[in-house]
Amino acid sequence: MIQKMYYFYERKCDIIQMKILVAGGTRFFGIPMVKSLIKDGFDVTVATRGKTEDPFGDSVSRIIYDRHDESSTASAMKGRSFDIVIDKIAYCSQDVELLSKYLSCGRYILMSSAAVYKPMRANTPESDFNAGNYGYRLCRREDSDYGEVKRQAECAAFRTFGESGYTAVRYPVVMGKHDYTGRLQFYVSHIVNGIPMFVDDLDCEISFIEENEAGNFLEFLVSHKVAGPVNGCSLSGISIRSIIDFIEKRTNKKAVLSDSGDAAPYNGYEAHSTLSTEIAENAGYKFSNINDWIFRLIDFYLNEL
Repeated sequence: MIQKMYYFYERKCDIIQMKILVAGGTRFFGIPMVKSLIKDGFDVTVATRGKTEDPFGDSVSRIIYDRHDESSTASAMKGRSFDIVIDKIAYCSQDVELLSKYLSCGRYILMSSAAVYKPMRANTPESDFNAGNYGYRLCRREDSDYGEVKRQAECAAFRTFGESGYTAVRYPVVMGKHDYTGRLQFYVSHIVNGIPMFVDDLDCEISFIEENEAGNFLEFLVSHKVAGPVNGCSLSGISIRSIIDFIEKRTNKKAVLSDSGDAAPYNGYEAHSTLSTEIAENAGYKFSNINDWIFRLIDFYLNEL
């Protein structure tokens, strides 16, 4: 049964039954996001290439298409209408424009990235990158670096849906038990196995977000309208030194740090590369503190060895 949701728009409260299209959503933090949408009673459709099995069963409808192929996108999406589209896999402006060309929606939520900031700084606010006054160009994901194609994706969302018609969610690195990138595991395995690694700044504080919270915050935005960009991350940053120190104490082994070692994940950050979450907090969301979960996650990876 579809649950009736209260949806707030400029002090007006309407009761509606919302149809949600999720582009992607079958990997990593997309899974807890979709599960939360299902639990809250939304009418959810998941659109993917159909190559990744998902755990949602009959709780969702499915669209199988190739978003990089215009004929496939047109065939799958033409004439469809949704209250909200959550686009987890738009990397570039072409991705946004092609999808929006063939379907209509009341609001578009783009999974963007903190990589749009150049550079980040301590407590980086959303205003440090403004898609409305950035030079737009139609591009594919291979046309530039990750940060630039994500900037162009935001520009396309701004141009297509207007300042109040889209939300661009800017996460830093997402961590969790289902992280397929192996970045946190890198530190665990290198210290445990005595493999030299190169860390360019041990004391730079970095923002992160845990996978379940990353999914839950996206679901929160469905019923709490935040127009334009919004950061999401755990409260407080953490340094690589703190991560290494914890692993060393847990394992009684010393990290082998060397300029000629394997380049470590999270190299290249400016000092104190953290995000402000004031806009999200003002909308009513309370993020966890990074210390509430990151050390438990490291213990999980240690136990997996």
